[in-house]
Amino acid sequence: MAGKIFYRLRQKAKEGAKAPRYRIVAISGLDLKIYGDHFRHAELEQIAESVKAELIQLHRGPKHIGEQATKTQPLEA
Repeated sequence: MAGKIFYRLRQKAKEGAKAPRYRIVAISGLDLKIYGDHFRHAELEQIAESVKAELIQLHRGPKHIGEQATKTQPLEA
């Protein structure tokens, strides 16, 4: 069974910023130690590929759906 790496967008990550935007939340089924706090998506992909793990992005809850949609596109009625 391949392991899983769960990650999410950082709370204070801004669109267009050149800082790493992702944070690892949990790791399942792997013997892996992570020493960094913030990662770029390419770094996450390299880690997952080298340990043969699946990357799973966690999304914000339903309370924040309208907030997320207004940033990217308007909600459809």
